Amino acid sequence: MVANGTLIPIGGNEDKGIENDEQFTLEFIEEGILSRVVKESGGTDANIVVIPTASSIPREVSNNYIDAFRKLGCSNVHILDIRSREEAKREDNLDLIKNAKCVMFSGGDQSKITERIGNTPIHETLLRRYQEDYLVIAGTSAGAMCMSREMICGGSSTESFIKGAVKMHLGMDFIPKLIIDSHFIRRGRFGRLAEAVARYPKLIGVGLAEDTGLVIKEGTTFEVIGSGMVIVFDPRKLKHNNQSVLNEGTPMSLVNMKTHVLANGDRFNLRKGRAKVLPLDAPFLTS
Repeated sequence: MVANGTLIPIGGNEDKGIENDEQFTLEFIEEGILSRVVKESGGTDANIVVIPTASSIPREVSNNYIDAFRKLGCSNVHILDIRSREEAKREDNLDLIKNAKCVMFSGGDQSKITERIGNTPIHETLLRRYQEDYLVIAGTSAGAMCMSREMICGGSSTESFIKGAVKMHLGMDFIPKLIIDSHFIRRGRFGRLAEAVARYPKLIGVGLAEDTGLVIKEGTTFEVIGSGMVIVFDPRKLKHNNQSVLNEGTPMSLVNMKTHVLANGDRFNLRKGRAKVLPLDAPFLTS
């Protein structure tokens, strides 16, 4: 099904769970990613709802978002900090989602999002509005990773390409065709994304560098925004994949996994598995 809404997953710029760093989740505003979120949402008058559920310091993160959106000229910014499944059922909280033009999930721990919001009235409303209305759903770090159906929820970066290095869980299912990982370059997460797509070889893996995001239209194509790179693992034509027969802790082997390295302005068609890159002399796109 083609979605009417837009997804904007962002690779993040914070250390999850480390409070001193998590405050600085909005450094990507200087590269225009947050301004692109505002533009896709309809402009500075858009009703924006920030959900810091994943964060261990929601007040600090929320204040940073409010300040950042105000710098961009936005005044209709609301904070919806869901800390329990009961709160995700309240009518006043649900009304915020029903009236939003943009919903943005903060960084932190993606499992908190699925545990507190997954399969609640707020989640159901987000799914319906994303499919039927023009709703922008954005998220950084954990907020990006939760967008997929098969969600990475943990795993070792040091034990690269070892079976069992990645932990998976059911995500929010906004974009079932992808598996999304964040902080991809800085934290060396190539191995765990490779194992994730080996486990689900019909899905495409996307590794987002920090200060880098995607604008996904209709659930079928995406454009790269920001200053970093995006690594795409397309396993759909693998000729060898021994993930299913190995014991945990054993090195894997994958043959013929198509890989793309994309940057600002490049596009990718999820259905056709084709990349379209900008000409060498094209300008850098900030918004």
